Amino acid sequence: MLPAILACALATLGVTATAQARDTKLLLPLSAAMSANDAKVRLGDSVKFYFGNQPTPPVLERLGADKTNQKTNSFGKSAETACNWAFLSAMLRLQQRAHELGANAVINIVSNYKNVEMSSDTQFECHDGAIMSGVALKGEFVKLK
Repeated sequence: MLPAILACALATLGVTATAQARDTKLLLPLSAAMSANDAKVRLGDSVKFYFGNQPTPPVLERLGADKTNQKTNSFGKSAETACNWAFLSAMLRLQQRAHELGANAVINIVSNYKNVEMSSDTQFECHDGAIMSGVALKGEFVKLK
């Protein structure tokens, strides 16, 4: 009897863990994320951001590359709302790193969820779960002319 109860309990835990492990991949517009949550105001213009293969002014100096992985609580929020918050957090982290390095731009920004790059000039990748949403970005810090 005890092995049957134990097996039933373990099966129930497995189903619960699977239900809570939702991880929906979304490709969302950069323009909407930059318009949400006062992103343009909060990011200011001290650092310029260039996604994917967007053209840039001439690069005067390359200062390194870095990545960030930011999460936010998605409980009770739409996927887009949560993802836009995580995106802004990731952008603020890239901006902070640019300031630390003396860069005036971050170029070649790509989504980098679980170290799998997705490059786009117009979209970013977000993973939305039952209670958390996350955005991972990677970029190169430079001084532009």
